Amino acid sequence: MIDSPDERGAELRELFFETSQELLQALNEESLKLENHPGDEEIVRSIRRTVHTLKGDSAACGLRELSELAHQFEDALSLETAAAHGALPEIAFAAADVFAAMLASYHDGSPMPATDALYQRINELTSTPAAKKSRRKKKSSEPAAKSGKDWTDAEKLAIAQAQAAGLAIYSVVVKIDPHCTMPIAARQLIQNAISGIGQVLRVHPDATSPAASKQVEFLFASSHSAEQIVSKSRIPTIAADVNVVLIAAAGTAKAAGKATGTGEPVTPAMNPASGSPGPDAFADQVSAAQVSAEGSLEPSEVKPAAPENQHAAPEIPALATTENILRVEAGRIDSVLNLVGELIIGKSMLQQALNEFGKRYPKELLRGKFADAMAFQSRVLNDLQRSVMKIRMVPVDQLFRRFPRIVRDVARQCGREVDLELSGQETDLDKGILDAIAEPLTHLVRNAVSHGIEPAEERRSLGKPPRGKIRLHALHQGNQVVVEISDDGRGVDADKIRSKAIELGIVKPEEAARMSDAEALELIFRPGFSTAEEVTEVSGRGVGMDVVQSVLHRLKATIHIDTHPGRGTTFRLKLPLTLAIIKALMFWVEQRLYAIPLNAVNQIARTTEAEVHQVDNYEVLQLRNQVLPLLRLGRRASAQLDRKASKLFVLVITVGEKKFGLIVDALEGEEELVIKALDDQTFVTDLVNGASILGDGKVVLILNLPAVVEHVSRSRPEEAGETHFGLLLNHADRARLAFGSAGGQA
Repeated sequence: MIDSPDERGAELRELFFETSQELLQALNEESLKLENHPGDEEIVRSIRRTVHTLKGDSAACGLRELSELAHQFEDALSLETAAAHGALPEIAFAAADVFAAMLASYHDGSPMPATDALYQRINELTSTPAAKKSRRKKKSSEPAAKSGKDWTDAEKLAIAQAQAAGLAIYSVVVKIDPHCTMPIAARQLIQNAISGIGQVLRVHPDATSPAASKQVEFLFASSHSAEQIVSKSRIPTIAADVNVVLIAAAGTAKAAGKATGTGEPVTPAMNPASGSPGPDAFADQVSAAQVSAEGSLEPSEVKPAAPENQHAAPEIPALATTENILRVEAGRIDSVLNLVGELIIGKSMLQQALNEFGKRYPKELLRGKFADAMAFQSRVLNDLQRSVMKIRMVPVDQLFRRFPRIVRDVARQCGREVDLELSGQETDLDKGILDAIAEPLTHLVRNAVSHGIEPAEERRSLGKPPRGKIRLHALHQGNQVVVEISDDGRGVDADKIRSKAIELGIVKPEEAARMSDAEALELIFRPGFSTAEEVTEVSGRGVGMDVVQSVLHRLKATIHIDTHPGRGTTFRLKLPLTLAIIKALMFWVEQRLYAIPLNAVNQIARTTEAEVHQVDNYEVLQLRNQVLPLLRLGRRASAQLDRKASKLFVLVITVGEKKFGLIVDALEGEEELVIKALDDQTFVTDLVNGASILGDGKVVLILNLPAVVEHVSRSRPEEAGETHFGLLLNHADRARLAFGSAGGQA
């Protein structure tokens, strides 16, 4: 079955929307470099190559407006005077923003953004007398440029590497079938076809050129014969005619002379460092051997002889890099991960059955064989799980790369001078978590610039460098990833936070007075809280930090604030490596089974009710010379109970930088759980953020520890002497307890 042109075009567009984000990121990074190194021609050439790629890919997908705008910008960048233009970095940033808006419009089907302002700014690059003179000079010398002298250093180096690797250099000219409905896409298909047997070193003409719909020319390196290249290039309904010309045979320069019909060898200059032909010398050799005065490669009437060496093409570093990358839709990996989760549930079922079999037939010899088979299956399943999880892992650099541009823009809006320092970019994190924390990290970084860093004059008066510093750092810590956002600014004043919270009506004065500094700092995550005196584009609306908190709760992550007034602030995020499969500790509360991540449990303590004391509205336990706040998840202790004889299980957990004790009824054990998401109709509380199924069919609910702790800290009992209890009791439990209490009193 052959896909229709519409289906192929839609698939090509989806691929372009993915790759275009990398191009835009590269454009932003190169623009930042140009802003820091004005007039650097190599950076301008790099920007032009990125815009050229964006132009060609968008033209291949039929995105005319984007292709025309990119073409106009590329032409302006081609001028000799472009690098010296002082406004070029700003124009490049504006182009990146407009390109991004246009791509979003294409993807969503929304109206296109205005481009007149950008066109006008691009015309600034071409309207100067020096630019016009440069354009006339370039136009007059264009035929000479096409003779091979205008190749980039990278292309010359690739040609020299190909020859040194024993590959022959060919000119491949393919005439596109005039009946082909998508000639630009046909170019890409032909290039993909021949890339399987060699390396494409150069493509001509440009995708936006009128000649691009008629033919395509490749400078091609391969160890295969000309006949094999012709066979690969001749695609039905796409390629009408194929001509392959040998420019230089593998490992010899003499063949290049024979290809021209002169019979005279062309000896390339040797690179003194490596003893191989230098890239410039090889460009001259190709130019003298085969390029005509019009600048196009001449087809040969004589079939070239096959190279002597017919083995597979040796690996070239530039080619190997692209061939080892496979783009896979994230949904497919999620499907595999779900199947691995089902296998883990199946393993639990088998283990349960094996345990029952052992109890029923303790002397059966097959028990040992079953146990060995289970152990082998468990090892293989663990390896499979780790392999699939690694596929989902991506370096945090994919996210960190966005922030230099964000810091630069926010600093300009706020009138700050800020440097951004990145470290730990190679730290791996689950792709889903990385995407989810993009918005919280953006809020934190913007706040660090607008609220944390002082103006340059204020910093000088305090004896600080005029330029502030913001640092983004990531590292692995056990089964978690820690991301830190720190600045050397003014810090956070806990007293000011309390006063502002009282002014906004978020807390009462008496509540604020009882708060510690750490608790007061947590107020910045309340909805509507902001210390900004006026509303600006950057801050003042109070809708940023509460978004950070809500997203982190959803991810089972925590955030801790470490601040020193006058010296700076650090926000420390602790994120799980993955959200799919966790090691968990299971326990019972009110005849229901719950679980919490095992890495959150510090220890399990056994105590009695007599050792539990009350301080204000909290129950506490003295454990190893430390006072541990307790959270009673079930019912409170009965007054008729013998407090010395009544024993308790206490799970000591860490949430953020604080320790708490969870009082539970009984322990069930450790288990590897596959987390299943719960919809809003099943659970209306944020205390539970997932569920799992055990091998015996039991359903276990997974607690959201940050939400549990926050719920307790925000709700204080109204009556003096009352303590928190029953956080996991439902309405039926509370009604039953109330009825039992009333019956006991009667």
